[in-house]
Amino acid sequence: MKKILLVLCCFLTAIYSIAQTGNTNSLSKKSIQATRTAKPPKIDGLINDSVWQKAAVAKDFVMNSPDFGKPASLPAEVRLLYDDEAIYVAAFLKDDPKLIRRQLTARDGEQRQDVDFFGVFFDTYNDDQNGFQFTVTSRNVQTDGRVSPAVSGGWGPPSDYSWDAVWESNVQIVENGWTVEMKIPYISLRFAKVEVQNWGINFQRFSRRLNESSYWNPIDPNQAGFVNQFGDLTGLTNLVPPLRLSFLPYVTAGARSVPKADGTVQRDVLRNGGMDIKWGVNESFTYDGTLIPDFGQVISDNVILNLSPFEVMFQENRPFFTEGTELFNKAGLFYSRRIGLTPSGYFSVRRRADQDPNLRIVKNPGVTQLINASKYSGRNRKNLGIGVFNAVSAPTFAVLENTLDGKTERIETEPLTNYNIVVLDQALKNRSSITFTNTNVLRAGTARDANVSSFDFSLFDAKNNFNLAGFARYSKIFSVNPYDGFSTNLAFRKVSGKFQFNFSHLIESDRYDPNDLGFLRAPNESTIRGQVSYNQFTPTKNFLSYNYRVGFRNQSLYKPGVWQELMLDARAFYFFKNFWDLSIVYDSKPIWQHDWFELRTPGRMIRMMPWHYFGFNGSTDSRKRLYVEARAGYAYSPAFDTSHFFNYGLGVRFRFSDRFSLSINGSGSTDIGNVGYAFRRESNGEPIVGWRDVREFTTLVQALYNFTPRMFITLRARHYWSHVKYHRFFNVDAKGNWVDRPFIAGNDENYNAYNLDMFYTWDFMYGSRLIVGWKNWMPQDMFFSGEGFDKYSRNLREVFSRPQGKELTVRLIYFLDYQKLKRKKVS
Repeated sequence: MKKILLVLCCFLTAIYSIAQTGNTNSLSKKSIQATRTAKPPKIDGLINDSVWQKAAVAKDFVMNSPDFGKPASLPAEVRLLYDDEAIYVAAFLKDDPKLIRRQLTARDGEQRQDVDFFGVFFDTYNDDQNGFQFTVTSRNVQTDGRVSPAVSGGWGPPSDYSWDAVWESNVQIVENGWTVEMKIPYISLRFAKVEVQNWGINFQRFSRRLNESSYWNPIDPNQAGFVNQFGDLTGLTNLVPPLRLSFLPYVTAGARSVPKADGTVQRDVLRNGGMDIKWGVNESFTYDGTLIPDFGQVISDNVILNLSPFEVMFQENRPFFTEGTELFNKAGLFYSRRIGLTPSGYFSVRRRADQDPNLRIVKNPGVTQLINASKYSGRNRKNLGIGVFNAVSAPTFAVLENTLDGKTERIETEPLTNYNIVVLDQALKNRSSITFTNTNVLRAGTARDANVSSFDFSLFDAKNNFNLAGFARYSKIFSVNPYDGFSTNLAFRKVSGKFQFNFSHLIESDRYDPNDLGFLRAPNESTIRGQVSYNQFTPTKNFLSYNYRVGFRNQSLYKPGVWQELMLDARAFYFFKNFWDLSIVYDSKPIWQHDWFELRTPGRMIRMMPWHYFGFNGSTDSRKRLYVEARAGYAYSPAFDTSHFFNYGLGVRFRFSDRFSLSINGSGSTDIGNVGYAFRRESNGEPIVGWRDVREFTTLVQALYNFTPRMFITLRARHYWSHVKYHRFFNVDAKGNWVDRPFIAGNDENYNAYNLDMFYTWDFMYGSRLIVGWKNWMPQDMFFSGEGFDKYSRNLREVFSRPQGKELTVRLIYFLDYQKLKRKKVS
């Protein structure tokens, strides 16, 4: 044990020493001096306040795309002021006013829309890793986000746009362009408590008609990272920000009606109230709390028919669990949907009622009620990030009534539960970091408790070319039958330049289990991955950019150490000069796989057929009124002539005006000769496998209408259909081979899911919001199947002919700033 500790200490010391090595990158950074003002400017979008003339000017922007390194096509000038309350930014963006694109968008929704925008980015801790984004469109629609190395940029900066701050902005169209003014209060920022502040800073301008993105300090796409390429903001001295304290009380009222399979309708009156609190404990740390939260007004989940042996991961849509959680998610151990989940005993209560005709469900909540949740996070002057998360969910009870004697039975379906996360994240030089994360879940009574600890590191060399990263994790489950497990990973990557690569080795023990607060589809693996890519980031004769990528994944079981599968993949991406894009895809499992999970039986394996897949996806120029996305693919198995897979998709978005846009997407797949567990067993418990055809199709309709920059209606309607038809059934022998057995009738499945979510949102004051929500859905106990339901159109008509669940809610959220309340009281 002493030798292990000694080796670990030496390893940590080496990591720290390497990461602290100074940056030898010779690229010079631009710098701008901050100017203190005694009188704040008026935020009206007109840069005519005399105080702006005292501020230094940032100009000479450099193109990032489509042709990195060239001077920006359109001049821009930016000025910056500050006082003890806020940072003030003014920008003059030269252009022909008639050519400025001005589509109204949703908040945080400017990417790939027909609108120009300007943004400012702050690296307040100057750690070259984390930052804040504040962007304003030419119609004064705001976007804000937390920039983090854990976020992928896609078509824009690597920001988490679920984070919303309270700040002011205004724009004006002027004779020779457009102008922007922003006021970003310190309540929306975090920074170390030092006398002289030196921050990283950058400014972005995007011209939609040119599809040109330019930055004040160049952002080189050949270099890994984003925040590390910011310029310097100097001269912020003696900041004495006021107390950062705000309250967001809310009230919700509404009604819901849910039809039942027996023809009755359950009607409920909805009412709730609670409050969110944001307290700046000091300049560096913030406390966020929510009391009696109500998450009813969120987008519905994309429910599917899951035939796999693994859990489906759903997107988190609840604001409290998406805003400012990048520190808690750094180790990938926080799946916030575990909090407020469907009670673990929910389905057992339903099964009891289904099996006993004399039992009636009086009450069986499908969601666990959250009592409160809180987040405490920030960074100190040594760039140590500290995060503490806590949430408590109430015990949940179901009530069953015996219709013969009228007696009721109260059943606990989920105990009182406490969820906790602690994170220590030390940012080092050269974008490097070391992180410790601990998650634990404590349940009342004899229910299981869980604890997971993780040490993560990520080291970059001084020239930002190479990265060594890894983690070591340990899980412990406390229950009647306790167990523990571990997981480790080591990866080496070349992250900059045209030629890049990535090699890694992941090990998960058979008892590793982070799923009480994290998400892992299955443990027990030893996986070696490799990937090599060639990336052309600047224009050539035919393309704006392109890249090629090839990779492999070889997977075995950790225990008993047997081989499982080999996967090969190749990708080619082309971005054409007309701003269309095309991706070509090849995936393959070229030899028979040994699947140890499909049978849902420990120690049992089934051999799965090899296959090859070829596909493409692409899109047209998103500046146009009509924008089209398309994809298609085909897979076949060389082992069976009768096994084929097709997938396809077509999406169309049309912009009727600067206020109204509509998109319709259809996607589907047909898997002929899909082999998998048939959800049946022999009398001796042996699993039964089926040869089946699986068809799926999803229609998604989305619409946005903007009345003003802060008043809009969104609509999202989704219908999903899956049809499973069995043709043959098999047993599986000890070597995993399929053995024919008699056909089983009545095993086919037909599944539909339908949801409509429509929200009217009015941000009537900064931070304050009125939301009216309408939801429509088909209850899951209204399923239908049988002859005639093997076509999508027939299922869609049937969905709309069935009784629908309906819900109307109204929520009022009011932002209360302690400083404004204090000033009013004094006056």
